[in-house]
Amino acid sequence: MSKRPNILFYCTDQQRFDTIGALGNSYVKTPRIDQLVKEGTAFTHAYCQSPICTPSRSSFMTGLYPSRVHNTRNGNDTWPTDAPPLISKLLADSGYTCGNIGKFHLTSSGERTEPRLDDGYSYWKFSHAPRDDWQEGHDYADWVKEKGGDLDELRSRAENVPPEYHQTTWATDRAIEFTSQNMNQPWFLTVNIYDPHPPFVPPKVYADQFDPDEMPGAHNVESDRKTHERLREVDFQKGSKEYRSPSEFDGKKEQALYYAMIAQIDDQFSRLLQALEDSGQRENTLVVFTSDHGETLGDHGLLLKGSRFYEGLVRVPLVFSWPGVVKENLQANGLVELLDLSATLLDYGGVSLPDYFQGLSLRSVLEGDSDGDHIRDSVRCEYFDALAAHFTGGNGSFATMYRRGHYKLNVYHGFKVGELYDLENDPWEHENLWESSEHQSLKHELIYESFDQHVLLSTDVGSKRIAPM
Repeated sequence: MSKRPNILFYCTDQQRFDTIGALGNSYVKTPRIDQLVKEGTAFTHAYCQSPICTPSRSSFMTGLYPSRVHNTRNGNDTWPTDAPPLISKLLADSGYTCGNIGKFHLTSSGERTEPRLDDGYSYWKFSHAPRDDWQEGHDYADWVKEKGGDLDELRSRAENVPPEYHQTTWATDRAIEFTSQNMNQPWFLTVNIYDPHPPFVPPKVYADQFDPDEMPGAHNVESDRKTHERLREVDFQKGSKEYRSPSEFDGKKEQALYYAMIAQIDDQFSRLLQALEDSGQRENTLVVFTSDHGETLGDHGLLLKGSRFYEGLVRVPLVFSWPGVVKENLQANGLVELLDLSATLLDYGGVSLPDYFQGLSLRSVLEGDSDGDHIRDSVRCEYFDALAAHFTGGNGSFATMYRRGHYKLNVYHGFKVGELYDLENDPWEHENLWESSEHQSLKHELIYESFDQHVLLSTDVGSKRIAPM
């Protein structure tokens, strides 16, 4: 490399790993993301570090697990004073011009626009959600008004907000603006799309492309009811305790609408990459496509996100592309975490990883020095009081996921219940082996390993030691 690359970090919100055509889903429409997969390297087993927004984003923006950042919940008032610098700040301090578009969500945007941190961004266009809930500081709502639209009225229509007024279109416009203004120095741009986050309300022109009757349906079998009943005291979200068959909430329709939102993302992502091609910047831009976490989408009788660790909720897309540098058409099947994404961006940005950093650079895989079949021995995900009980009616659950090889262990702390799955023989987690007599030794081994991992990775022992006592 003759110079450091531009870095486009494109992050959707609540997009499952299995929503890309080139990676095996024949029902979605993602031609541009498919092309990115063929142009680059896709990590097929990438896991977020929390199944909801704020802790996941806090984690990959700092390189630490959420519990180590001390930011494990949605809705928090302030950012921890002892948190390390964000990766955007580290890149800015190293000479990158940094921009953020869309949501950030390291703290709450409830009844306010999210307060700025020492984040390193010189370009900041904010939109927490595609609503007009904020009196000032919400750039997307201001853009709609400037175009002569009324966001509240548009959202109330049966055909939903049309593409020309959509937040995804606004984000693309702003991204093109940023990249065109910064062609003479390396830049780092985070584009944080709100879709396909619920509510599932795509523009009608996209919804019409997906027939619910043609959808494959959720991963749901009768044994899921038994597991749900066993875990019913551990709130999934907002006091939800009863198992529901996908037929009760029209699961295929929800799936069709979700896929329609992703189709619009693909179109706008394509428009942004074409702008980079047209400006001559694509050849020196590292492009990353990912999401902060997934969506249950009817699997196991559940919708949305919450205190569970099913594959559709914690496994996300992770695709890298940089012409002539990143290996093309590689699907790396080893276990990785979004912490590793953070480490990789700093590596390519020429920033030495801080000593505290918990992610691992994926550069050796991306450049063909490793085939990517084995990257990590295990991956971890956390859910610590993430949906505060006094706001949601929930119980403030504490839970952890530990995957080693093809076994996944989920422990719901304080409830003496959990889940154990053999993902090689049961990839959609329908047979809970937690109480299987044949698997008790394995379960205890994994609990021990998971506890060790939690202590070693999540404990902050304090300041540097300067004397023996």
